[in-house]
Amino acid sequence: MRSSLPPLEPQGSVLGDEVYSLLGEAILDGRLSAGERLRDQELAGQLGVSRTPVREALQRLERTGLVEVFPNRYTRVSVPGERTHADTNEFFVYMMGNALLLALRRCSDEALAHSLEHADAIIAASRIDDHDGIMAATSRFLERIIADSENVVFLRVMREAELAIRRNLAGWHPFVQCPIQRTERYVEFRHAVASRDGIRAEAILRDLHGLA
Repeated sequence: MRSSLPPLEPQGSVLGDEVYSLLGEAILDGRLSAGERLRDQELAGQLGVSRTPVREALQRLERTGLVEVFPNRYTRVSVPGERTHADTNEFFVYMMGNALLLALRRCSDEALAHSLEHADAIIAASRIDDHDGIMAATSRFLERIIADSENVVFLRVMREAELAIRRNLAGWHPFVQCPIQRTERYVEFRHAVASRDGIRAEAILRDLHGLA
Protein backbone atom coordinates (compact mmCIF):
# COMPACT_ATOMS: atom_id res chain seq x y z
CA MET A 1 0.00 0.00 0.00
CA ARG A 2 1.55 3.29 -1.14
CA SER A 3 -0.81 5.89 0.33
CA SER A 4 -0.42 7.58 3.69
CA LEU A 5 -3.49 8.69 5.63
CA PRO A 6 -3.50 11.09 8.60
CA PRO A 7 -4.43 9.81 12.06
CA LEU A 8 -8.16 9.71 12.68
CA GLU A 9 -9.53 12.20 15.18
CA PRO A 10 -12.73 10.62 16.58
CA GLN A 11 -15.77 12.91 16.49
CA GLY A 12 -17.84 11.05 19.05
CA SER A 13 -19.77 8.86 16.59
CA VAL A 14 -19.31 5.12 16.07
CA LEU A 15 -15.63 4.56 15.29
CA GLY A 16 -16.37 2.03 12.54
CA ASP A 17 -18.57 4.60 10.77
CA GLU A 18 -15.82 7.21 10.95
CA VAL A 19 -13.23 4.81 9.53
CA TYR A 20 -15.68 3.83 6.77
CA SER A 21 -16.28 7.46 5.82
CA LEU A 22 -12.58 8.33 5.93
CA LEU A 23 -11.51 5.39 3.76
CA GLY A 24 -14.42 5.98 1.38
CA GLU A 25 -13.50 9.64 0.92
CA ALA A 26 -9.86 8.64 0.41
CA ILE A 27 -10.95 6.36 -2.43
CA LEU A 28 -13.08 9.12 -3.96
CA ASP A 29 -10.35 11.77 -3.87
CA GLY A 30 -7.64 9.40 -5.08
CA ARG A 31 -5.54 9.12 -1.94
CA LEU A 32 -6.36 5.43 -2.21
CA SER A 33 -6.17 4.81 -5.94
CA ALA A 34 -8.02 2.29 -8.07
CA GLY A 35 -6.28 -1.08 -7.89
CA GLU A 36 -4.27 -0.18 -4.81
CA ARG A 37 -3.88 -3.03 -2.32
CA LEU A 38 -5.15 -2.42 1.20
CA ARG A 39 -3.72 -3.98 4.35
CA ASP A 40 -5.82 -3.60 7.46
CA GLN A 41 -2.79 -3.57 9.76
CA GLU A 42 -1.13 -0.72 7.85
CA LEU A 43 -4.37 1.28 7.66
CA ALA A 44 -4.97 0.79 11.38
CA GLY A 45 -1.46 2.02 12.14
CA GLN A 46 -1.87 5.13 9.99
CA LEU A 47 -5.26 5.98 11.47
CA GLY A 48 -4.24 5.22 15.04
CA VAL A 49 -7.06 2.72 15.61
CA SER A 50 -7.30 -1.03 16.13
CA ARG A 51 -7.71 -3.42 13.21
CA THR A 52 -11.33 -4.23 14.09
CA PRO A 53 -12.98 -0.97 12.86
CA VAL A 54 -10.74 -1.06 9.77
CA ARG A 55 -11.86 -4.60 8.94
CA GLU A 56 -15.50 -3.60 9.48
CA ALA A 57 -15.06 -0.59 7.20
CA LEU A 58 -13.43 -2.68 4.46
CA GLN A 59 -16.29 -5.18 4.63
CA ARG A 60 -18.83 -2.36 4.17
CA LEU A 61 -16.81 -0.89 1.32
CA GLU A 62 -16.75 -4.31 -0.34
CA ARG A 63 -20.56 -4.50 -0.13
CA THR A 64 -20.85 -1.14 -1.91
CA GLY A 65 -18.34 -2.18 -4.57
CA LEU A 66 -15.55 0.25 -3.70
CA VAL A 67 -13.29 -2.53 -2.45
CA GLU A 68 -12.61 -6.02 -3.78
CA VAL A 69 -11.59 -8.86 -1.47
CA PHE A 70 -9.77 -11.91 -2.80
CA PRO A 71 -9.79 -14.40 0.12
CA ASN A 72 -6.37 -15.53 1.31
CA ARG A 73 -4.74 -13.30 -1.30
CA TYR A 74 -5.33 -9.56 -1.00
CA THR A 75 -7.82 -6.70 -0.70
CA ARG A 76 -7.72 -3.79 -3.10
CA VAL A 77 -9.59 -0.67 -4.22
CA SER A 78 -11.90 -1.74 -7.05
CA VAL A 79 -11.45 -0.54 -10.61
CA PRO A 80 -14.77 0.73 -12.04
CA GLY A 81 -15.52 -0.06 -15.66
CA GLU A 82 -18.10 0.93 -18.28
CA ARG A 83 -20.66 -1.54 -16.92
CA THR A 84 -20.24 -0.16 -13.40
CA HIS A 85 -20.93 3.37 -14.64
CA ALA A 86 -24.00 2.33 -16.64
CA ASP A 87 -25.46 0.24 -13.83
CA THR A 88 -24.89 3.00 -11.27
CA ASN A 89 -26.57 5.56 -13.52
CA GLU A 90 -29.56 3.23 -13.89
CA PHE A 91 -29.76 2.62 -10.12
CA PHE A 92 -29.42 6.35 -9.38
CA VAL A 93 -32.23 7.35 -11.76
CA TYR A 94 -34.70 4.66 -10.76
CA MET A 95 -34.08 5.19 -7.05
CA MET A 96 -34.62 8.92 -7.50
CA GLY A 97 -37.80 8.33 -9.48
CA ASN A 98 -39.32 6.04 -6.87
CA ALA A 99 -38.32 8.29 -3.99
CA LEU A 100 -39.83 11.22 -5.87
CA LEU A 101 -43.20 9.45 -6.21
CA LEU A 102 -43.32 8.99 -2.44
CA ALA A 103 -41.92 12.39 -1.51
CA LEU A 104 -44.37 14.37 -3.65
CA ARG A 105 -47.29 12.59 -2.01
CA ARG A 106 -45.99 13.07 1.52
CA CYS A 107 -43.90 16.22 1.83
CA SER A 108 -45.10 19.56 3.15
CA ASP A 109 -45.27 22.65 0.99
CA GLU A 110 -42.21 23.99 2.81
CA ALA A 111 -40.23 20.84 2.04
CA LEU A 112 -41.36 21.00 -1.58
CA ALA A 113 -40.04 24.55 -1.80
CA HIS A 114 -36.59 23.33 -0.72
CA SER A 115 -36.66 20.62 -3.40
CA LEU A 116 -37.55 23.24 -6.00
CA GLU A 117 -34.51 25.28 -4.95
CA HIS A 118 -32.34 22.29 -5.84
CA ALA A 119 -34.24 21.89 -9.11
CA ASP A 120 -33.47 25.55 -9.88
CA ALA A 121 -29.79 24.85 -9.24
CA ILE A 122 -29.91 21.96 -11.73
CA ILE A 123 -31.48 24.25 -14.33
CA ALA A 124 -28.90 26.99 -13.73
CA ALA A 125 -26.01 24.52 -14.13
CA SER A 126 -27.56 23.08 -17.29
CA ARG A 127 -27.92 26.52 -18.88
CA ILE A 128 -24.16 27.08 -18.66
CA ASP A 129 -23.44 23.44 -19.60
CA ASP A 130 -21.74 22.75 -16.26
CA HIS A 131 -21.82 18.94 -16.11
CA ASP A 132 -20.30 18.67 -12.64
CA GLY A 133 -22.72 21.32 -11.41
CA ILE A 134 -25.69 19.39 -12.80
CA MET A 135 -24.63 16.20 -11.05
CA ALA A 136 -23.86 17.98 -7.76
CA ALA A 137 -27.25 19.73 -7.73
CA THR A 138 -29.01 16.50 -8.75
CA SER A 139 -27.33 14.68 -5.87
CA ARG A 140 -28.55 17.33 -3.43
CA PHE A 141 -32.02 17.06 -4.93
CA LEU A 142 -31.95 13.27 -4.45
CA GLU A 143 -30.79 13.62 -0.85
CA ARG A 144 -33.67 15.99 -0.17
CA ILE A 145 -36.43 13.90 -1.72
CA ILE A 146 -35.22 10.71 -0.05
CA ALA A 147 -35.52 12.47 3.29
CA ASP A 148 -38.99 13.72 2.29
CA SER A 149 -40.05 10.22 1.21
CA GLU A 150 -40.07 9.33 4.92
CA ASN A 151 -39.08 5.81 3.92
CA VAL A 152 -36.56 4.30 6.32
CA VAL A 153 -35.33 1.72 3.79
CA PHE A 154 -34.58 4.41 1.18
CA LEU A 155 -32.63 6.33 3.82
CA ARG A 156 -30.58 3.28 4.80
CA VAL A 157 -29.88 2.26 1.21
CA MET A 158 -28.78 5.78 0.32
CA ARG A 159 -26.52 5.98 3.36
CA GLU A 160 -24.70 2.84 2.22
CA ALA A 161 -24.75 3.60 -1.51
CA GLU A 162 -23.77 7.29 -1.45
CA LEU A 163 -20.02 6.76 -1.70
CA ALA A 164 -20.35 4.25 -4.52
CA ILE A 165 -22.70 6.54 -6.46
CA ARG A 166 -20.33 9.48 -6.14
CA ARG A 167 -17.29 7.44 -7.20
CA ASN A 168 -18.98 5.55 -10.05
CA LEU A 169 -20.60 8.64 -11.58
CA ALA A 170 -17.45 10.77 -11.47
CA GLY A 171 -16.95 12.36 -14.88
CA TRP A 172 -20.66 11.99 -15.68
CA HIS A 173 -21.88 13.48 -18.97
CA PRO A 174 -25.53 14.33 -19.71
CA PHE A 175 -27.40 12.06 -22.10
CA VAL A 176 -29.02 15.11 -23.75
CA GLN A 177 -26.00 16.96 -25.09
CA CYS A 178 -27.63 20.18 -26.31
CA PRO A 179 -27.77 22.62 -23.36
CA ILE A 180 -30.88 24.36 -24.71
CA GLN A 181 -32.91 21.20 -25.22
CA ARG A 182 -31.67 19.70 -21.95
CA THR A 183 -32.50 22.84 -19.97
CA GLU A 184 -36.00 22.93 -21.44
CA ARG A 185 -36.54 19.38 -20.19
CA TYR A 186 -35.24 20.28 -16.75
CA VAL A 187 -37.69 23.19 -16.66
CA GLU A 188 -40.49 20.74 -17.52
CA PHE A 189 -39.21 18.49 -14.74
CA ARG A 190 -39.37 21.37 -12.27
CA HIS A 191 -42.96 22.17 -13.28
CA ALA A 192 -43.94 18.52 -12.73
CA VAL A 193 -42.33 18.52 -9.29
CA ALA A 194 -43.98 21.84 -8.39
CA SER A 195 -47.39 20.42 -9.31
CA ARG A 196 -46.63 17.18 -7.39
CA ASP A 197 -46.98 15.15 -10.57
CA GLY A 198 -44.57 12.36 -9.64
CA ILE A 199 -45.38 10.16 -12.63
CA ARG A 200 -44.61 12.95 -15.09
CA ALA A 201 -41.48 14.00 -13.21
CA GLU A 202 -40.18 10.42 -13.16
CA ALA A 203 -40.77 10.00 -16.91
CA ILE A 204 -38.86 13.21 -17.69
CA LEU A 205 -36.05 12.17 -15.36
CA ARG A 206 -35.64 8.83 -17.13
CA ASP A 207 -35.67 10.59 -20.51
CA LEU A 208 -32.98 13.02 -19.40
CA HIS A 209 -30.73 10.12 -18.34
CA GLY A 210 -31.31 7.96 -21.41
CA LEU A 211 -33.58 5.46 -19.67
CA ALA A 212 -36.90 6.32 -21.31
